[in-house]
Amino acid sequence: MIRAMHNRAPTPRTRVSHPRSHRALAHVSAVATAGQVAEVHSAPAFDFEMYMRDRAEMVNKALDAALPSRYPEVLVDSMRYSVLAGGKRVRPALTLAACDLVGGDMATALPTACAMEMIHTMSLIHDDLPAMDNDDFRRGRPTNHKVYGEDIAILAGDALLSFAFEHIARDTKGVPAEAVLKVIMELGRAVGAQGLSAGQAVDIKSEGQEVGLEVLEYIHHHKTAALLEAAVVCGALVGGADTATVEKLRKYALNIGLAFQVIDDILDVTQTTETLGKTAAKDLAVNKTTYPKLLGLEASRKVADDLIREAIAQLDEFEPARKAPMVALAHFIGYRKN
Repeated sequence: MIRAMHNRAPTPRTRVSHPRSHRALAHVSAVATAGQVAEVHSAPAFDFEMYMRDRAEMVNKALDAALPSRYPEVLVDSMRYSVLAGGKRVRPALTLAACDLVGGDMATALPTACAMEMIHTMSLIHDDLPAMDNDDFRRGRPTNHKVYGEDIAILAGDALLSFAFEHIARDTKGVPAEAVLKVIMELGRAVGAQGLSAGQAVDIKSEGQEVGLEVLEYIHHHKTAALLEAAVVCGALVGGADTATVEKLRKYALNIGLAFQVIDDILDVTQTTETLGKTAAKDLAVNKTTYPKLLGLEASRKVADDLIREAIAQLDEFEPARKAPMVALAHFIGYRKN
C-alpha cells in the first residue's frame, strides 16, 4: 500500500491533555471489531487509556521544564501557549513506545519525544496562519496568531523548530553520539524539503485544482506521515535497534501515518467543530482534494483499515506484551474521533 515516494515527485493529472482526547481514547475498543479489540488487548494487563494519560503527563512535564517563561516573554509565552495546549501527544507516545519496544530506556528518548511535539506544534502554528490554512481554532481554543499576532506566531514556530534540535543534542544522555546524529538527520529530513515542507507546498498549490490519488498520497506521506515516521524511527534509534528492526518500524510508521491523514479527511466531513477542536469542513470549503472526495467515505474507510492492518503486521516478531502499546496506538489512529 505504501509507495516509495520520498525521493520522487508525483506526476499530477493536472496542475498542481484535552477532555476530548480522553473521550477519543475510550473509542478505540468501541469502534473496532471484536478481533481488533482482542488484538489491542492481547496483553491482559494493558490499559491503553491509562498508558496514554501517563505518557502525556510525562511529556507535558518535560515540555514545561524545557520551556520556562523568560525574556522575551512574548515569544516564549507564545511558544508555551501552543505547545502546552494539550492534545493527544501521539507523536511523543510513539517515540517512547518504539524505544521501549526495542528494549531501550524510555528516559533516554524523552528529549526526542518532546522534540517531536515541538515540531508538530510548529507545524500547527504555521498551518493555521492566514497565508496557509487560515484557521481560527486549534485544540478547542484560538489559534496562536489570533492571540499573539501573525508576526509573533511565525517567530514562535521558528523558535520551536530550532529548539527541538538543540533539545535533542543537549539533553539526550546515555545514547551513542552516532545514534543521536541519526536521530537529528531523520528529524531534519522529516520536516524539510523532502518531508513536511514539501507536502505543505504541494498541498497549497493543489487547492482548487483536480489532482489524482498519486498527488494526494504524496501530500499525505510528506505533510503528515513523515513526522510520524520520524517519531517511531527516532525512538527505535535511541533504543538501540538494529537496521532491520528500524526498517520494519519505518514501514509500520508510514502505514499509520497515511492512515492518520485518511482519517483526518474523513473526520473533516463527518464531525463537528466542537468534536474536532478545529474548524470542520475546512477542506470542503477550499475545494481541497481528499480521500473521501476521490474515493467516497466507504472506500476511504477501507483504505484506512488496510493501512492499519499492514502496519500491525510489521510487529509480528515482537512479544504481545511488549508490542501492545504500538498495536493500540495503531488502532487508536485508525478509529479516533478527533
